[in-house]
Amino acid sequence: MRILPVLCALLLVMLQGAAGLSLTRGTPQDCERRGGFCSHGSCPPGIGRVGVCSEQDFCCRTRWYP
Repeated sequence: MRILPVLCALLLVMLQGAAGLSLTRGTPQDCERRGGFCSHGSCPPGIGRVGVCSEQDFCCRTRWYP
């Protein structure tokens, strides 16, 4: 029974991590504030999706690797 609190804590951490992976819905202005641009249908190659501008448009931003 000592393992039950550990399993509950692990489940909560996994659920919070999964929620963080979803794309955030916003407006084109929100996308521009995040340093991105709206693209219809999909983002160009080499550009990552960072959010959703509308039902058909994605917020895209260049991936920066330090």
